[in-house]
Amino acid sequence: MHTVNTQRKLINPEADKATIRQAVESLPRPLVFTNGCFDILHRGHTTYLEQARNLGAALIVGVNSDASVKRQNKGDDRPINNLEDRMALLASLECVDAVVSFDQETPYDLIKLVQPEHLVKGGDWQPKDIVGGDIVQAAGGQVHSIAFQFERSTTSLLNKIRG
Repeated sequence: MHTVNTQRKLINPEADKATIRQAVESLPRPLVFTNGCFDILHRGHTTYLEQARNLGAALIVGVNSDASVKRQNKGDDRPINNLEDRMALLASLECVDAVVSFDQETPYDLIKLVQPEHLVKGGDWQPKDIVGGDIVQAAGGQVHSIAFQFERSTTSLLNKIRG
C-alpha cells in the first residue's frame, strides 16, 4: 500500500521566510505555484492540481488562511474547513509537493519569496490578471490559466447541500 507522508509536505503556517525558502529550495525545479482557498476539496480542484503539477517538477500550493478567506466575502460561515484541515487534505495528494499558507489578501509576497518558474490559476483567470505574474515573467517564467475540465465549485456544492 502506497501512503503519502503529508507531514513532510506541510510548511508550518507560522513559518518565517527563511524556513519557507529552505523548504522551497529542497524541491526540484522547475517549480509550479498555485494558490486558493480549497475549502471543500472536489474533483475540479484535484484535476486542476494534477494539470498544474504536470507543468514542472514540483508543485507548491499556497492556501489562504482562515482570516484571508473570511475577507473574501464568500459567506459568514466560510471557510467550512479550517486551515489545518485544508492544508492536510492538499498535502495528501500525490501531485502536491508542498503546502504553505498566507494571510494577506493575495499571495504576491509568497510568490516573490518562492520564485516559481510557472504560476498557475484556474480557467476563470486571464493570465494578465493573475497576481504575481509580473514577478514570474520578469524572471523568465510562464503564467498559465488552466481551463476547467469539470465545472465544480465549493460555493455550488454548499448551495446544493443547503438547498
